[in-house]
Amino acid sequence: MSALVSDVREMVAELVEYRELLTQMTRRDLILRYKQTIMGFGWAVFMPLVNTAVFSIIFTRVAPIDTGVAYPLFAYCGLLAWNFSASSMRFSVNSLVSNLNLVTKVYFPRELFPLSSMLVGVVDLLVGALVLIGLMIYYGIGPSPMLVWLPVVMLVQMIFTMGVSLLLAMANLFYRDVKYLFEVIITVWMFATSVVYPIERLSGRLHTVAMLNPMTPIIDGYRSILLFHRSPFDLPFLGATIVSVLCLGVAWVTFHRAEFRFAENV
Repeated sequence: MSALVSDVREMVAELVEYRELLTQMTRRDLILRYKQTIMGFGWAVFMPLVNTAVFSIIFTRVAPIDTGVAYPLFAYCGLLAWNFSASSMRFSVNSLVSNLNLVTKVYFPRELFPLSSMLVGVVDLLVGALVLIGLMIYYGIGPSPMLVWLPVVMLVQMIFTMGVSLLLAMANLFYRDVKYLFEVIITVWMFATSVVYPIERLSGRLHTVAMLNPMTPIIDGYRSILLFHRSPFDLPFLGATIVSVLCLGVAWVTFHRAEFRFAENV
């Protein structure tokens, strides 16, 4: 137990010490992601909008479903939140491998790589949120006092995303085919999450499995606050919060203790 406490103190102290490096790495990753692109930050909005249009055609004309609000608004909210985690994980999985020179030659906390990838995802999320605000105004959905809980939902999502990102980055350094397997998993994972449909549409075992997926209560938490003006703090969300904290704790400690082996696996 004392070793665990010592590890946690060391990890936190290192993050504080290297906070300026984290800022520089995040700025670098942000520039590299949109360098020589015509649309620039527009890509943070374009993909959720395209997917929203596609699923709107399916679920309003081909197989209509009741979502309680206009379906485009329902779908875009879910896709925006989902894309934040999916994009952060997608860039994190290769973050160590794509920076091998730094990993092997210079010492600093290696968790800065997936963390900077996630922070770039936060920027994309904030840019995409501007369109969400526009859609809410268009469909007559105003703000409510529940907005005070929005940072809590976002924090839980960041904690969970960071935990998974650390595990993916570490696993891909040891086994390079992880990044290919991840692309399959993330696609299946999206449809196992209530991103483009309400969780109430599922029943039986499918509903149980979907609720055990931490991303489902997190995305529903965004919708509860923004679209339905309800508190997000139901039992599934509290469960997702606990799982997220445990995931980050286990992933961070495991990642930290495995750092000395990283150079051996290049």
